[in-house]
Amino acid sequence: MSVRTIDVHAHVLTEEMMRLMRNEAPDIGFTLSEVDEQGGVLQVGSITQRPFPRGAWDLELRLRHMDAAGIDMQVLSVCPQTFLYDRDPALAEKLSQIQNNEIAKIVGQHPNRFLGIATLPMQDPERAVKELRRAVTELGLRGAQIGSHVEGKNLDDPALEPLWSAAAELNAFILIHPQKIAGGDRLKSFYLKNLIGNPLDTTIAAASLVFGGVLERYPTLKFCFAHGGGFMPYQVGRMNHGWSVRPEGKVSLKNPPEESIRRLYFDCILHFEPALRYLVETFGADHVLLGSDYPFDMGTMDCVNQVRTLDVPVLDRNTILGTAAAEILGEPQSVVLQAAQSA
Repeated sequence: MSVRTIDVHAHVLTEEMMRLMRNEAPDIGFTLSEVDEQGGVLQVGSITQRPFPRGAWDLELRLRHMDAAGIDMQVLSVCPQTFLYDRDPALAEKLSQIQNNEIAKIVGQHPNRFLGIATLPMQDPERAVKELRRAVTELGLRGAQIGSHVEGKNLDDPALEPLWSAAAELNAFILIHPQKIAGGDRLKSFYLKNLIGNPLDTTIAAASLVFGGVLERYPTLKFCFAHGGGFMPYQVGRMNHGWSVRPEGKVSLKNPPEESIRRLYFDCILHFEPALRYLVETFGADHVLLGSDYPFDMGTMDCVNQVRTLDVPVLDRNTILGTAAAEILGEPQSVVLQAAQSA
């Protein structure tokens, strides 16, 4: 028997979300054009997403894709284009509420297929705390997805301390997703803005939380980093060495960074079996979570198969496929009728 598979990294932006946000902020857009069977072109402010895959808004198509991929459940989060941390805080709060309400509705309509996590107006930590509390306690969402920085402010910024305190109190799952990547002026060619820029910005976010001492102050916080954690998991030795020989790393971090890094979680989106195996063997299967990055082309709907064929013990595979996520998200883990592969 095999555990229920839970994909913790999957984005959604329905037509109803777009309609409601367009009514609230018509100048930002939230418009689809050139729509066909495969997708369309999404416009959010100055951001143009081409192509914008149909699965982002077509739930029936999404469910068919999930079934074909062996994904039993997805944890829905917004598309990063809609973070809008550069907008008026009151407007950002309203747009967050719209998206969170709609995610909760989808979860309510398909409780066996979806869970949800919120988006927050991170430019205003007080509003972000308020919305996180509402999303978890009133809407039943399991945490939040946030960007890798807030308009250039790293995630160890003291202003965000109330949010980390609230997230720890609420036992919230926090997915960190890259956005507005660093070094963009040098990454314009070859799609490097995604190939290098996304993991780079994820790494900066992880390092900021680690060296900023956030994990030492809140050791129960559950931060999950997209795309295999960027470069962070593969540079632990360098982080430790730098902390030991330089004074800068010790300003806010009492113990070697590896202690905090080992508290982090990572999705499995690496597209390279040896790297995924290293992640599991080094940090433990209980800190590696199934992820697809649905519906975008830099993700993979082959994630279940990649984990099931991974050269690690079968217990570790099942942990990655769903056991760890179920425990982290507070979701009762059920068994589905599918034979587990032998070790």
